[in-house]
Amino acid sequence: MHVLLTGASGAVGRFVLKRLLDDGYKVTVLGRRPVESFETGFCAYDLADRDPQLPPADALVHCALVHAPGKFRGGEGDDPERFTRLNVDGTRRLFEAAGKAGCRAIVFLSSRAVYGDHRRGETLTEADVPTPDTLYGEVKLAGEQALEALCGQDITGIVLRATGVYGLSPGLADHKWSGLFQEFAAGVPIGPRKATEVHGEDLAAAVALVLEKRGALGAAFQVYNVSDLLLDRRELLSLYAGEVGLSLNAPEASGKIPGEMTTDRLRALGWAPGGRERLKAFVQSLARLNEAGN
Repeated sequence: MHVLLTGASGAVGRFVLKRLLDDGYKVTVLGRRPVESFETGFCAYDLADRDPQLPPADALVHCALVHAPGKFRGGEGDDPERFTRLNVDGTRRLFEAAGKAGCRAIVFLSSRAVYGDHRRGETLTEADVPTPDTLYGEVKLAGEQALEALCGQDITGIVLRATGVYGLSPGLADHKWSGLFQEFAAGVPIGPRKATEVHGEDLAAAVALVLEKRGALGAAFQVYNVSDLLLDRRELLSLYAGEVGLSLNAPEASGKIPGEMTTDRLRALGWAPGGRERLKAFVQSLARLNEAGN
């Protein structure tokens, strides 16, 4: 099976790229440059392309997003018009071009932001009416709608609404908590926070799973939540301190609980994320890297 992949050089896309290659897929990276250390095909592509010309393929996985470095919410920076135009119009053109290239399955990496951050403490299900309250959430919802409009007898569209993604991406030296851990180790006061998380390998497993099951999903347009942990910074930093030998106090537990996505639909397909054991293994791997670097 030949899969086109956008966003392959990013922190999330690298997890997906490695999983697809490990599973034996032929992968063509769509982007500005090939991804080093991965044996893939390559096709020059940018979300700004007015008329994308894509190679023939069986499926597309769309992970790319134009945004300010390091930011998703707030990723529009000081140019929300450009952020919207590239990510909404560019995504719609990409989906249309993928259909013309023969892709019969399109997987779109969306976000829990489509539910809105205002739904604190609530359970978020795929049947809920999306009510985004950030431009990022609105852009992701527009991408979902563009995909749904294309779906029918010839194209199956699959949306994965992912929460925050942690883990050390293949080929990268830093991860989403690198700065947080460095500040904590330096004694910088850390504010309380509680958030939902999923390991990048578990997200990549969800992508591989829906591609594998695409012919048996039923409706031509499907939405799945992807989340694993409700994680408080106090728990995370206490775990980190214990593994690396820091005698520091973690921040107080947060009293603000975010909305949590149910993942029953994805688990019914066989998805089984690593939970706290995977979190612990990740932090332990960082401790080993620290020891090796000293």
